[in-house]
Amino acid sequence: MSLPERLAIVDVETTGANPVRDRVTEIAILRVEHGRVVERWESLVNPGMPIPRMIQELIGITDAMVAGAPAFAELAATVRELLDGCVFVAHNARFDYGFIRNEFARAGGDFDAPVLCTVKLSRALHPEHHRHGLDALIARHGLQCDARHRAMGDTEALWQFARLVSESFPPERLAAAAARAMKAPARPPGLPEGAIEGLPETPGVYLLYGEAERLLFVGKGASLRARVMDHLSAAGRQGKDAALARAVRRVEWIETAGELGAALLEARLVREQRPLHNRQQRSADEAFALRLTPGRKRGAVVQRVRIAATDPADWEGLYGCFRERKEAESLLREFALLYRLCPRRLGLEPAGAGACQACQAKRCAGVCAGRESPEEHDARLAGALAAVRLKPWPWAGPVVVSEHCAHSGRSTSHLLDRWCLLGSADTPAELDALLDERRVPAFDADLSRILQRWFADPARMAAARALGGSTEP
Repeated sequence: MSLPERLAIVDVETTGANPVRDRVTEIAILRVEHGRVVERWESLVNPGMPIPRMIQELIGITDAMVAGAPAFAELAATVRELLDGCVFVAHNARFDYGFIRNEFARAGGDFDAPVLCTVKLSRALHPEHHRHGLDALIARHGLQCDARHRAMGDTEALWQFARLVSESFPPERLAAAAARAMKAPARPPGLPEGAIEGLPETPGVYLLYGEAERLLFVGKGASLRARVMDHLSAAGRQGKDAALARAVRRVEWIETAGELGAALLEARLVREQRPLHNRQQRSADEAFALRLTPGRKRGAVVQRVRIAATDPADWEGLYGCFRERKEAESLLREFALLYRLCPRRLGLEPAGAGACQACQAKRCAGVCAGRESPEEHDARLAGALAAVRLKPWPWAGPVVVSEHCAHSGRSTSHLLDRWCLLGSADTPAELDALLDERRVPAFDADLSRILQRWFADPARMAAARALGGSTEP
């Protein structure tokens, strides 16, 4: 035997991707026995809640269409009879299965069945291909789908795919692939069935919630599905990652057009929502740089200058970017040891008469004791500080970085200048409006570090579109 003898090919349309919070709006079932469809059934379902406008536009099911439809509880007996004794088959099957299980639970019953995922089946049979979404299967195998994103249209396409692979592969290989496709993914015990099967293979940001809707962690990934699955697979191990994975009760995600957009969004959400398990840094609003005032006869020659939300074009004689005093002091102490600088002149020790303790220990060249001039000391300090000067902006003016995700069709353009984000736009019209605003850069330490890492890749620098000129009015 290759595929199981009794299959229930299922597709559900829903109000969203969360099987606990969202509801089914349409369901279709093809019951297949011994390679033949014995029952074909479909129904709209009243979800008891509004359908988001974006979902209505995507699948074509409106609030008006389901207003007079039966609730799932009224259909539960029919659905159970159609699924009885069958392997539950769907594309991203745990997603549909999770919704069906939760709908049965809300109707006062339970449901359990073996599950075969046709995404996994396609991957097992066609490892040479990278895309295995239903649209990819339809295009690759010439499947007919008269109503894409409607339940019966999608189930008919899956039935064609099942027949195609049954005819194209030896029974032994197909049976082995089906066994792999029926293996359930690892998941934390407290996460509801179907909660992560809707995860797309697109870039974006994910949010992990625990008990009482406490936000535990915000992360990003080039593939949301792969990253979250990897993150949650730690539940069976030991350590902090395992404890976090076991505490997860809900997963949300936000798709982006690319990895830069994901990194920028992750930084904003971590700052705004302060998740329990993300490393919390000092606010970027407190960022400061160091300014050297050389040649002073007495007192510290290094001062802190606030740079958060300022325009880098106005900076002059500034070095480094720091979030807290001890971070800057640690750097200056390192410089003092390396270049025999005076801790007093660096502002690390209170002013005093005579040689400093470092000078007495022969770690300071002696500017404090008149053994060298302030100019000699400060020249060495300036040379050391030059190593931490903020990297020059590589272009004469602002640039646009455009991202496009072929899988989701999302596109976003980011307008950048002097390591600052001026704004992001999802359409050409929005980008034109952003350019017309002529925004002045406002420095943000978090975003600056993200952009510097991003442009460390020469290919990414080459892909940026320089606009030239200045963003100043």
